[in-house]
Amino acid sequence: MVKPLTFKGDKKPKKRKRDKEPATEPTANGDGDDDARAKQVLKTTGGDDDGPEDDSWVSAEAVTDVIGPIVIVLPTDAPSALACDAGGAVFAMPLENVVDNNPATAEPHDVRQVWVANRVSGTESFRLKGHHGRYLACDKYGQLSATSEAVSPLECFNVIATADTPGTFQLQTLRDTLVTIKPNATGKTPAEVRGDADSITFNTTLRIRMQARFKPRLRTSKEEKALSKISRRELEEAAGRKLDEDEIKLLKRARREGDYHEKLLDVKVKGKHDKFA
Repeated sequence: MVKPLTFKGDKKPKKRKRDKEPATEPTANGDGDDDARAKQVLKTTGGDDDGPEDDSWVSAEAVTDVIGPIVIVLPTDAPSALACDAGGAVFAMPLENVVDNNPATAEPHDVRQVWVANRVSGTESFRLKGHHGRYLACDKYGQLSATSEAVSPLECFNVIATADTPGTFQLQTLRDTLVTIKPNATGKTPAEVRGDADSITFNTTLRIRMQARFKPRLRTSKEEKALSKISRRELEEAAGRKLDEDEIKLLKRARREGDYHEKLLDVKVKGKHDKFA
């Protein structure tokens, strides 16, 4: 079952009840439901269907972490995120959910700041889908937009870990240029975001925040904990006898590591030896 994206302050609906979605009328430009989508939850795939979901936001630490809903935090003085509107315009949008102005704590407060990252099949590149169902792209002039409903080389980006700054990344286009910010001289308006930088600098160094439930390491840990949840009674029934604490720990560890049946057989054999000793 696909789970919705939620924000801090949102009211959680009661379980086993579904809210009816209001119908929307199309507009002249065909994008009548874009604003409605922006106000609704962002539907994503790949969530864990079992148990409660972890909707907290964490920092991606490696390229392999990047999947699912993400926020691309830009290196501006006041933390901001890469965002797009219903028309496909891409811009820097100030972040409100930040602790002590630290970009490593940023969380989105607006669905326009959220992109869904997925690998392009058969490649190492990523596609980034906006809240309105269209993909981030960079043209030959370095202009960013999000108007395409299909993925071509223009909509493909490489995520590269910054060698000397752990936890940060570079977003590279198909022309080997980098997404960067162009600070405004007056400082009164948000920085311009482009995709034409030809070298790694502070202005190209980004942070990526993602939902904890999609982070591979955290998901693995969650699966391990689920596997270890077996009662003493179930283990003793499987072994056919009473077990001591060391044997219980051994079997629970074996469930996590994948050799449960082998260890269970060893415990059963040991029980027979003890019986006839």
